[in-house]
Amino acid sequence: MKIALGCDHGGFPLKQVVIDAVQSAGHEVIDVGTFSADAVDFPDFTKKVGEKIQSNEAERGILICGSGIGAAIAANKMKGIYASICHDTYSAAQGVAHDAMNVLCLGGRVIGPELVKVLVSAFLSARYLGNDKDGERFSRRVGKIKKMEDESQ
Repeated sequence: MKIALGCDHGGFPLKQVVIDAVQSAGHEVIDVGTFSADAVDFPDFTKKVGEKIQSNEAERGILICGSGIGAAIAANKMKGIYASICHDTYSAAQGVAHDAMNVLCLGGRVIGPELVKVLVSAFLSARYLGNDKDGERFSRRVGKIKKMEDESQ
């Protein structure tokens, strides 16, 4: 899988940990920046990650900002992007499996490198269950989310 990765200066210290975790899981990283610890605006990098998913250049994305919250809010403004901050493995996996989450948001000033490794692994190893034989309830719920997204335009 191709994974778009973006961060701001608050997430930059964990960026290499994420890259290593994605590559260790056998996936490819599309790094859209930032490339230093200099102050930048997280919405700029959030948009780049979202566009990679919207254009099908990446299947999923990972965003790291100081808290993870700003990146999640910004990402969810983009059509077809389903982002959530996850600081536990259950949410990182279930967000994909039940809710079609395609962007994992992390707080670079909230969690440490060891937790990042297991969160990235949980996120990348999960798959959406809405297309399975018994996944009707998930696809129904995600369909309602998509309808809300379409109606708000």
